[in-house]
Amino acid sequence: MSDLISLRNLGPTSAQMLMEVGIDSRAELERLGAAMAFQIVRHRRPDVSLNLLWALHGALTDRDWRSLSADEKARLRAEVAVPLRVRPG
Repeated sequence: MSDLISLRNLGPTSAQMLMEVGIDSRAELERLGAAMAFQIVRHRRPDVSLNLLWALHGALTDRDWRSLSADEKARLRAEVAVPLRVRPG
């Protein structure tokens, strides 16, 4: 398992979902940001819950995902509302 498992809010299942799409380190998660990482996972797993988005943001800010404000959640929802554009190949 990568260093993702050591991040707050991320357990084995979340870390596995990230690794399945090529996000295999904290550095890669930081580079992409919570919203983009969530969109990449959601592209592969359309049924993934917004709880993953909250968990990813909390992991990057070292906060419990349940402490995110309504404004933060609204901003994150807006970020992921734009469809992910994937290039062929």
